[in-house]
Amino acid sequence: MTSPPSTAVSAAEVGRPAGKPDASQPRAAAPWTPRRLATGLGTTALTLGTVLFVLPFVFTIVTSLRTAADVARSPLGIPHSFTLKNFTHAFSQIHYGTSTLNTLLITGLSCVLITVLGALAGYPLARITAGWSTAVYRLFILGTSIPVFVVVAPLYLLMRDLNLLDTYAGVVLIYTAINLPLAVFFYTSFIRQIPADLEEAAALDGCGALRTFFVVILPLLRPVTSTLLTFISLQIWNDLLVPLVFLQDPGKRTVMVNAYSFIDPHTVQPTTLFPAALLGVLPLLVIFIFFQRQMVAGMSAGAVK
Repeated sequence: MTSPPSTAVSAAEVGRPAGKPDASQPRAAAPWTPRRLATGLGTTALTLGTVLFVLPFVFTIVTSLRTAADVARSPLGIPHSFTLKNFTHAFSQIHYGTSTLNTLLITGLSCVLITVLGALAGYPLARITAGWSTAVYRLFILGTSIPVFVVVAPLYLLMRDLNLLDTYAGVVLIYTAINLPLAVFFYTSFIRQIPADLEEAAALDGCGALRTFFVVILPLLRPVTSTLLTFISLQIWNDLLVPLVFLQDPGKRTVMVNAYSFIDPHTVQPTTLFPAALLGVLPLLVIFIFFQRQMVAGMSAGAVK
């Protein structure tokens, strides 16, 4: 009688559960599906966009720290020497402390007026369905399409007749008028998404329209307010036209206007212009770093409202 042929079984195969592949064997590469291909292209595009966004900023910082001779010898080459004298020179030339306080004052007052007036105007425009409210809302929307360059001359004559030239109040009012249509659009669109049942419940408790707005509606406007403040504060802080035209006193000008004074129509010195530009955006960058959590929280609350 012949015995059946014996098969050798390794110890690894004895301990491996049935139906599971051997981990020691190399796995075959997963096929390139359209979804994986789209994910790879998206990651590549995001990486490339990040590099293109960060590279000019890094170049500005590096050039600001180089000496003038080093930049003249090789503007795009590897830096050989660094110095902080460029920043100290720009700090003193643009009167950094005074101009930064001027910019903070103008930006802060403008943002407060824009948000308060925009919210107060957006509430009735969102709730009243009469024909005149629709016409007024469309008029505000039309105001968002008017560039500031078109209204500079009429605004200058108006500020002159009101004795508001070369004053902080005049500049704040101009920024408020320019950005108010955008604020009305933001708040009206957002309030229309808030259920009217909340206001009806407040009316049953004896709240009037004004008290309902401040007690019920205003706390719900935090998400859209965060978005709006982020946009208009960047626009006002970096604006050059309005303070350059309407503020003649050098002691009242903003930091961006004083940084603009480094631009020569014939020659441009990067070692003086770049440090002034970086000092100009530094306070706004610090503010956003400290308040980024509140801004992101407000925007996120608006996304899941």
